[in-house]
Amino acid sequence: MIDDAGGPIDYDDSGAGPTVVLVPGSCSTGAAWRPVIAAWEGRFRCVTTSLLGYGRTAERRTAEDRCISHEAEILESVIRRTGGPVHLVGHSFGGVVALAVAMRNRVPLASLSIVEAPAVELLRESDEHQHYRAFRRMTEAYFADFENGNKEAIASMIDFYGGAGTYASWPPRVRAYAVETTPVNILDWASAYDFALSETALAAIKVPTLVLRGGASHPAMQRANELLGTHIKGASLLTIAGAAHFMIATHAAEVASAVARLVQGEPR
Repeated sequence: MIDDAGGPIDYDDSGAGPTVVLVPGSCSTGAAWRPVIAAWEGRFRCVTTSLLGYGRTAERRTAEDRCISHEAEILESVIRRTGGPVHLVGHSFGGVVALAVAMRNRVPLASLSIVEAPAVELLRESDEHQHYRAFRRMTEAYFADFENGNKEAIASMIDFYGGAGTYASWPPRVRAYAVETTPVNILDWASAYDFALSETALAAIKVPTLVLRGGASHPAMQRANELLGTHIKGASLLTIAGAAHFMIATHAAEVASAVARLVQGEPR
């Protein structure tokens, strides 16, 4: 754990080799990356953390101040703790935060891997109104359902990402954590909708970049990540057949292989 002035930040460091910093998404902690780390069989030094409000990482945002910079700052603290340039990998909302870190350019990155980032504002800025509205309709209904007292309202968001029945298929402890952290996830969405993303903004990213999306993901998610792959200069876009949003668990070997090729400088 990092004892930061703004509150504790999860930090776990294991293995040896090139340093890979792995950022989980909402409703999860660094433990979400265990299947991918296991697939690497000790080839890399793996550093994991948790975003604001998850695990032992203290929340710093409020309903009035949910700027993505708060998330970026804690991730930058993690990267500084590693002691050198890192290969940054972010999943879901963690991918959005990783984009913010790369755009701010305040810490040294060797490469960037984005796994299914909900880049909602990029859709809006690109006039992808149908796909943008798909996200908006989902989140508006989800927020209203939660405000009306449905403790498991987050199930609809998870099923939007993973397909019908995804939430029900999760182990009870995983569902319970999603329910417990619903207010944090709602803040995450506010941060994502406030984060300006455009072709011009993405031009600030200068490191080798890989964008991963699932072939079975929601069309709006697929399009958002296709746009990331198009607008980040020199980025590679890879679609993992049969995978949906939670591919770091369901298709860990494929994710691990794709990221490893980038880390090791192999052709993508």
